Amino acid sequence: MKANTLFSSSQSKSNLLDGIAVFVQVVQSKSFVNAAEKMKHSTSYISKEVSKLETRLGVRLLHRTTRTLSLTSEGEVYYQQCQQIIEDALHVENSLLGRQQIPQGRLKLSCPIGIGVSRIRPILAEFMAKYPKITLDIELNDHKVDLISDGFDIVIRAAAQLEDSSLISRRFMNSTSLTLASPQYLQEYGIPKHPDELIDHQMISYRNLKTPETWYYTAKNGQKTQTHVISRVSCNNSEMMVSLCLAGQGIIRMPLFNLRDEVTTGKLVPLFEDFIPISIGVYLVYPSRKNMPAKVKCFIDFIVDKLGDS
Repeated sequence: MKANTLFSSSQSKSNLLDGIAVFVQVVQSKSFVNAAEKMKHSTSYISKEVSKLETRLGVRLLHRTTRTLSLTSEGEVYYQQCQQIIEDALHVENSLLGRQQIPQGRLKLSCPIGIGVSRIRPILAEFMAKYPKITLDIELNDHKVDLISDGFDIVIRAAAQLEDSSLISRRFMNSTSLTLASPQYLQEYGIPKHPDELIDHQMISYRNLKTPETWYYTAKNGQKTQTHVISRVSCNNSEMMVSLCLAGQGIIRMPLFNLRDEVTTGKLVPLFEDFIPISIGVYLVYPSRKNMPAKVKCFIDFIVDKLGDS
């Protein structure tokens, strides 16, 4: 019988595989009754499955008498091949189960450049030493990627609030978004006291075609204001923005986790102390909690342990 006839539908494939499993169990159990007990089916079901298999193949596989059961010559050949199929299937299953339980394989990660350089890079060597069977494929990119279609295992995202999604997210780090300038810039252009004054300053903004260049602020008394930013430089790379700001070329607005050292050492100065900093969350985003590969789980646990609430 031709293979395309055997596998003309998914149901046909399933029926054939069920029949093979029953046939092999009958041969190994040496009776329909024993096979039925082991497979938790009725004896009539076992007998019918073997008969359907013989009809499908067009050959008799078993000699049946009231007391004995033996293989025909065709059945002997078929049994050997079926036994190998089942052993191969079990080997593949055990191999996959092992990959699920042991952290190994390629882990593809997308991360914003600032977080990747300032937070992820310093702890990567420890992760690699702890999990030597995991290979890392890391993409540092300030563009938003599609986790599923781009084939990522995990995406790290920073946002005041994530968009609604069918994906799973875990917030592991909190920060604030600050408006910053270098002492050199403030000495040359003066210190703005209110966001409305930014219109008279050199602005360096993050370019995102989906978002207008408007910065929102809330004063400590609850009053809200928004400023349309006219940029001297717009850029889609946070590292370049920071570099220009440090060089005294303008004012930026950026999460503190990218700039903690620069602010602590006074290389960059926070502005607008009378306004509430915007809270920013950093999230691990992944497809599902169900059947999570060990490589994904151990990376999530490692990141949360090392950077959680930092």
